[in-house]
Amino acid sequence: MDINKIHNQDCLEAMKLMKDNQFDLAIVDPPYGIDADINQNNLGGKKGFTKNAGTYKSYHKSNWDKEIPSDEYFIELQRVSKKYIIWGGNYFNFVSDSGVIIWYKGNSGNFKEGELAKTNFNTFKVFKYSRADAYINDCKNKIHPTQKPVKLYEWLLMNYANEGDKILDTHLGSGSIAIACHNLGYDLTGYELDKEYYDNAIKRIKNHQAQTRIF
Repeated sequence: MDINKIHNQDCLEAMKLMKDNQFDLAIVDPPYGIDADINQNNLGGKKGFTKNAGTYKSYHKSNWDKEIPSDEYFIELQRVSKKYIIWGGNYFNFVSDSGVIIWYKGNSGNFKEGELAKTNFNTFKVFKYSRADAYINDCKNKIHPTQKPVKLYEWLLMNYANEGDKILDTHLGSGSIAIACHNLGYDLTGYELDKEYYDNAIKRIKNHQAQTRIF
């Protein structure tokens, strides 16, 4: 995976310059418009902190989850990618495809027990991976309040991508998809507008690449 294909840039402006069907598969996790950045920061009874694996971690507030993307974003996304998987599809009226993918997290206490993605694949599949397993395996040091596990993205790639596919992610967040693409040998182009999250994701990806080279 080429680190130079990850951009600190507005994804919508970038997509406007792309060709039709430039990507084989888009796997995206755009804002749900539920103030997740603010709500996560208020967990655990301490303002500005979120409980994480027995510790408290602070995230900077940038209001990135204040509203959902515009209809134009979804129009461009479906224009530039042949296939797509959109996390939070139940929050977006514009996404009407009947294909459904669910990440079932098990009994997660006060958290939602699952997340839903809509897709133009003719599919209904459930990925069972508990929140506890996600923390143990690759989220001990979360760098983003809505960070998804690498194992989830690896499962998506193994089930829905073909060898040689070009992958697009418009909201990179913590960079978990980039690590999954690196592990499985996929060509990823990613975008993250928030500079702090972008820098942290690049650092995380480089550290992972360095560790895999050692072993």
